[in-house]
Amino acid sequence: MGGAARASREVGDRGIAPLVLNHQDLQADLCIPLLASADRMRALDPEYPRIYAVAWMAREPRRRWWPLAAALSEDRLEQMHSRMVRDLGKPGLASAQVANVVIHAVVSRVMALIALEGRAWDPGIDNLWLHYDSDGGVDWAGVVDPALRVLHGDPVARARRAVEMPCEEALVVWAAHRCETTLVPLFARISEFTGVDRDRLWSMVGEAVIGTATYAPQLAGCDDAASLRRGRGFLDALARSGLPVRSHASHVRLRWRGTDPGPALPAIPASA
Repeated sequence: MGGAARASREVGDRGIAPLVLNHQDLQADLCIPLLASADRMRALDPEYPRIYAVAWMAREPRRRWWPLAAALSEDRLEQMHSRMVRDLGKPGLASAQVANVVIHAVVSRVMALIALEGRAWDPGIDNLWLHYDSDGGVDWAGVVDPALRVLHGDPVARARRAVEMPCEEALVVWAAHRCETTLVPLFARISEFTGVDRDRLWSMVGEAVIGTATYAPQLAGCDDAASLRRGRGFLDALARSGLPVRSHASHVRLRWRGTDPGPALPAIPASA
C-alpha cells in the first residue's frame, strides 16, 4: 500500500502520551541506536510494520535488495513505471506512484523518526537501499551506515553509532539537505521518462512531510506539537533552498491534533 494511501487511513482517537517513544531497550540503543529506533518504527503499525522502519544492510541478505543510487545508472525506475502502466492503465497515475515510492523511501521514513524521536539516519542516495516484494513493488528500505543524528541530551548521544546535533533546527536542516541531494537527481530522472514537472514532484514532497508529521503521532498515540514543529522546520529548510514544496502542500487542511471536530486548521502553514 502506497504512503499516500496509508496516510489517509482512518485512525481512532488515542490517549495523549509523551512525544518521544520510550527507550525500553537501552542496551540495544547504546550499541546500535538505529536498531531500537527501527523496532519502535515497526511497532507503529503492526499490520504494516515496514511502512516507516528501515533495515540495517549489514544484517540483510542481498536478495531482492538494490542500492537506490542504481536508479541513476540503470532502468529500475523505468521498469517500475512500465509495470505500473500495465497494471493501472493510466500513465499519469503510474508516474505518481513511482514518485511516491521514491519520496516515501527517502523522505517519509526518516521524517517519521525525526517527528517522534528527534533522530535521523542518513537519507543520502549512497546510503539507501530498497527492497522488492514478491510482486516487484518496493516494500522496505535499508541503510548501509546505521549512524543516527540525535538531539542534544538524547540517551544515546555518546554512542559510537550516534552523532549529537547541537539543536533541533540543526538536525532538521541536515536531514532536509540530505534528502534534497538525494531527490534532485532522482527527480530529474523521473521527469525525463515520465514528463512530470519537477515542481509538482517537489510539491509531493511537501505533502508527504505534512502527512507523516500528522499521521505518525496518531499511530504512536502521542501529542503532535513537536512533530508538526519539526515538519514545519523541514519544509522551511527545503523552501530556503528554492524548492517549491509548498505550492500544493500549504493548501492541505488538516484537523489540529485529530481531536477538534470544528473547522480544520492548516497543520504546517507556509512561513510568513
